[in-house]
Order: sequence, then structure tokens, then C-alpha cells
Amino acid sequence: MPTEADLNLLFALNALLSEGSVAKAAERLGLSESAMSRALARLRESTGDQLLVRAGRAMVLTPHALALRDRVRELVQASRAVLQPAGASMDPRTLRHLFTIRANDGFIEGFAPRLVARAAHEAPGVRLRFAPKPDKDVRPLREGLLDLDIGVLGESGPEVRVQALFRDRFIAVVREGHPLLLAGSEITAERYAACDHVVTSRHGRTVGPVDDALAAMGLVRNTAVVVPSFSTALSIAAATDLVALIPSSYFEHLRARGTLRSFLLPMPTEQITVSQMWHPRLDRDPAHQWLRGMVLEVCRPLNERTRAP
Repeated sequence: MPTEADLNLLFALNALLSEGSVAKAAERLGLSESAMSRALARLRESTGDQLLVRAGRAMVLTPHALALRDRVRELVQASRAVLQPAGASMDPRTLRHLFTIRANDGFIEGFAPRLVARAAHEAPGVRLRFAPKPDKDVRPLREGLLDLDIGVLGESGPEVRVQALFRDRFIAVVREGHPLLLAGSEITAERYAACDHVVTSRHGRTVGPVDDALAAMGLVRNTAVVVPSFSTALSIAAATDLVALIPSSYFEHLRARGTLRSFLLPMPTEQITVSQMWHPRLDRDPAHQWLRGMVLEVCRPLNERTRAP
């Protein structure tokens, strides 16, 4: 049987191989950088390999470390399962863990404050790290770099677990006093399309489902500006006559500002389903089960508000 020290080294090795950085591995395990450096020195002595070597300003894994990474990750997951008594319930107040959640800026800005507050109340030893979502690649889940991936489901593959959190829809947002809001004037698809628009796209795309819906009606809108974030789109809409396209869930937490108005799109568009995704190796992990349950509970009130079509 491995000693407690050996098991701690295994967890340290997993963090180092997953993060590729002494500083990030230390943060992941809640250790100081000096403590993680000492652990790396012991691991180098035990394995007879440097594991991480300097490459410019960064650190890179050696070939031996790359070969070990998947095996070490599996061993860590297995050890957690073995050391968890069968049928035992976990007390979140005793949990000490850093969870990494990947999501787009709209979800992070809208939900991170509530998730952080809930975690602080239920599990004060838990830290949440929110990572940006540049794409829908599931490899970070498969490689253990993420605990949860939140967003609209892409091509996940059969090994990824998926749970729907809530249904959302895109709405239009304009400044107070915008010409579209003139009293007694209906906001038609024609009037909407005639405006200039600011759209959000991580990849710089100028068209999307709204343009398809307008095209079916013989209409085309002018995309005047493309930005990478919803917050930037709203800032532009607040200062100009451009119309922004924003998820309803994101706009919920902005209503107190009083400088923006939203309205439903004047053409039929499909709702989207926002889900949380994880790797099946975490299915029975009590800490991960608590995390998934917390995310689901925080999102549930919104799900109830948007249930109607």
C-alpha cells in the first residue's frame, strides 16, 4: 500500500502533468509554489526524469512525462474512488478542491457571482476557476484539464456526459430612446432588419441563425460591427443606434442599469439549450457530484422562467 506521502506525491504529479506549470499546479492543490517545487524535486528523484523542463519562459513536459500523464490521471481518479467509503455521503464543508469550469463570457458574467456565493456558503474550502471558451473542443474534458464545460452542445462524442441546465433565447437590445421604440410603432421584421447591428462572435462571423430567419422572409440586415463579447456589444448599443443580439439569460442581470431596453425578435428563431458536460470518469466522484448539483440548482430558477416557448 502506498504511504500517505506517496499518495500526496501522486496527486502532485497529476497536477504538474495536467497544468504544465509549478505555479498553476500549486494553485490547483492549494499549496505554495515552494512546496510544489519541493514535490517536483522529489518526483524527479523518484522517477529519474526531469518531468518538466524550461523552454523559454514556459515549462514543457518531457517525453517520459507525456507518456505518464494519462496513467497518472487514471490512478488519481481510481485512488479517490477507492478511498471514498462505499455509500458514504460527502460533507461539502470539508471539501478542499479547485474546480475548473469552462464557459463563455455571457454565462460567466451572469452566473459566476451566484455560483461563487453558493460555493462559499456550502463549501468554503472550494475554489472555482472559470476558463474562457474559445471553441467546443472536448479534449480538455478528456484530458482532465476541465471539470465542467458549460454551453451549447457541440460534437461531444460518446464518452462525454451531458445534462441540460436551461433553455435560452436570443433577444434584441437597444438604448433607451432608440427609434425602434417609438410609441405606437410595432417592431416588425422589416424595421428590425433596416437597422444597423452589432453582433458577437468569438470567430468574427458576421451571419448566424437570425440572418437565416430574415432571409426566409426576404430580408437582410446590415452587420456594422462584430465584437468578441456580449458586454462590448451592449456598450456599443448603449452609445449608438446599433441593435445588439444578446442571450436573454445574460441580459437578466443587467436590467438595473436602466439605459438599455430589450424586446423579442420579430421573427421566429429556435431556442437554445445550455448544458453542463463532463467526462464519465467523474460520474461517481462525490465532489464532482456536489459541483454538478450546485450548478444545476443555481440555473434551475432561470430554467423555470424560460420554460414557456
